[in-house]
Amino acid sequence: MARPKSEDKRNAILSAATEVFAERGLSAATSVISSVAGVAEGTLFTYFKTKDELINALYREIKLELADAMMSEFPRRAGIRDRLQHVWDHYLAWGIKNPSQQRVLQQMTVWGGLTKESKHAGVAPFLEIEKMAEAAVAQHVFLDRPLEFIAASMSALADTTMDFMRRDPKQAEMYRKQGFEMLWAGVTRKK
Repeated sequence: MARPKSEDKRNAILSAATEVFAERGLSAATSVISSVAGVAEGTLFTYFKTKDELINALYREIKLELADAMMSEFPRRAGIRDRLQHVWDHYLAWGIKNPSQQRVLQQMTVWGGLTKESKHAGVAPFLEIEKMAEAAVAQHVFLDRPLEFIAASMSALADTTMDFMRRDPKQAEMYRKQGFEMLWAGVTRKK
């Protein structure tokens, strides 16, 4: 009879994968991940049948953690600018606090192995943000652009802003504010 799987071992593997992928990229060997997790490589494959399955599971975990950070205290009744500012500020705060997860999420976003299920699970917690963006387009606040393009542009600008905040922590608040102003100017209609 097989031993029951341990949530602690699963979490150790996911944590090690984050660390290793952040340093070496998604092509890093599973043997390195197992070593960092303190488990045998066979144990890794007990929890995740393939490396692709491990990456997909890690993607879903990171996206849930990010959703918790971004959607906590989301100002549902505020105006679009305030709601977008909340999303921006919380995304930056999460990325600054979790640089390895942020770096790995960047890699996974362009990785070709994400399953449809993982992609769906990754966007599901953010449906409220998507609805806000759709309403902003319908109300002619946002430019009429594909929402995927707006989201990708926001993500790229946020990643750049985080890089500058890390390089010059004394100016981090200025970069956060200026980054948001650039985002707002880039997605809204000029009046």
